[in-house]
Amino acid sequence: MIHATAIIDPTAQLADDVEVGPYSIIGPQVEIGAGTVIGPHAVIMGPCRIGRGNRIFQFASVGEEPQDKKYAGEPTALEIGDENVIREYVTISRGTVTGLGKTVIGNGNLFMAYTHVAHDCIVGDHCVFANGASLAGHVEVGDHAILGGFTLVHQFTQIGTGAFCGMGSLIASDIPPFSTAAGDRSRVIGINKEGLKRSGFSPELIRALHKSFRELLKSREPKPDVYKNLEPLCAEFAEVEVFVNFVRNSKRGIVS
Repeated sequence: MIHATAIIDPTAQLADDVEVGPYSIIGPQVEIGAGTVIGPHAVIMGPCRIGRGNRIFQFASVGEEPQDKKYAGEPTALEIGDENVIREYVTISRGTVTGLGKTVIGNGNLFMAYTHVAHDCIVGDHCVFANGASLAGHVEVGDHAILGGFTLVHQFTQIGTGAFCGMGSLIASDIPPFSTAAGDRSRVIGINKEGLKRSGFSPELIRALHKSFRELLKSREPKPDVYKNLEPLCAEFAEVEVFVNFVRNSKRGIVS
């Protein structure tokens, strides 16, 4: 299961059925769960904990030191959940002591070739990062979000649950849940209707989210009045409440 040319640090802990391909390097303080497959020429450095059933392809760099000039060798970490696919030349960095101290990846995500997740990022579950999509430090990405090819996300930005970012998007402010954003210096252009339909959202819920989007991001009414007007929809639909609270609590402001 472990190729003779692979280099495994004595402190690394691998489940019995983990596969490691030729010339891969598993560094100190790395834990890898059952059913995970590491391709050839991959590098995994610790402290790093990787869950079950992951697939890491050739030339990926996982758990290396953060690309932060303030980093001075402190013992920070990377945590990766289960059933993720990490394709060729993907880079995922550990955290920093000035941030969370760790980078966190959830479950069931697909990171296509050349994507990058910087230090102290949090990525939820079942996200898709198309080729070349990159997160700067301290970014949070909610569940089921999709980043189109070569999307670039500014540090400390939040991308909400179910959001869709079109190819080549430059994201410098927060993207609300269930929204679609696109373009250089991206703007939010509406609710991600097709994505919501594919996820089984009811027509009533999609209409409620569309109404919330229109009133919160396009209306000129004072925000306190809009929040009050949307209270009945928040009470009826938990997803609308998530959307409204995201906009209300955004620190970087909403792309519009």
